[in-house]
Amino acid sequence: MSELRVLVLRAAGINCDEEVMHCWQLAGASPTLMHVNTLADNPSRLDDFTIVTIPGGFSYGDDLGAGVILARRLMQDLAHPLRTLVDRGGGILGICNGFQVLVKMGLLPGSDFGHDQVTVTYNNSAKFEARWVKLRVCTDRCPFLKSTDNKHIELPIEHAEGKVVTASDTVASNLASAGHIAVRYVDDEGRTDTYPANPNGSTAGIAGLCDATGRVFGLMPHPDRHFDHTHHPLWTTRETSTTPDGLTIFQNAVRFWKK
Repeated sequence: MSELRVLVLRAAGINCDEEVMHCWQLAGASPTLMHVNTLADNPSRLDDFTIVTIPGGFSYGDDLGAGVILARRLMQDLAHPLRTLVDRGGGILGICNGFQVLVKMGLLPGSDFGHDQVTVTYNNSAKFEARWVKLRVCTDRCPFLKSTDNKHIELPIEHAEGKVVTASDTVASNLASAGHIAVRYVDDEGRTDTYPANPNGSTAGIAGLCDATGRVFGLMPHPDRHFDHTHHPLWTTRETSTTPDGLTIFQNAVRFWKK
């Protein structure tokens, strides 16, 4: 079986690239770390990869807002090549800052929802939130979530601008009915609007989105920080015979694209 080649982008301020590389390696993929400048100089390099990952961090210091500068850079130099990658069956994964980038590019949620209808902004708490959250998987369309046995997963979040907001309640409803809401924050009773279970005040508890194909997926929580059971704060009391929730997302992708 041929190797699954994954491109992990880095830029000034991105600081989770090594964790993402490690997760792809654990999942059985062959990842390559590349600076966005190198890719922009030769976009045809994308032809060698099946998946592009934009890791978390603070790209370009989030100086104009979280993910804004990197989003504009990608739109200027790589929008068409990235779209071509998806059209030929490839995938894009954006984690935390990478999710913010995909939303501000308009790649998420995609379809008829532009970046003027959905955005990511400052947490309701007006502070940096770092905690573990429970997520409900809301789609069977997304390959990154396809083989998730448990419809609830737990991952850590670390962000100050993670609140997903929509232009109206109608837009949020349409996102749900069109299958674009991939994961939601939930508490133990299944509610999506309680703090700190919803750590940032996201509309409808939205923690991650996918496009119409399901192959462009972004989420604020960090799957790259739960690839080992000992990462979970309650790991000594949890079942350790199953794969850690974060690593599962990478393994799901490898299984799907290696078919």
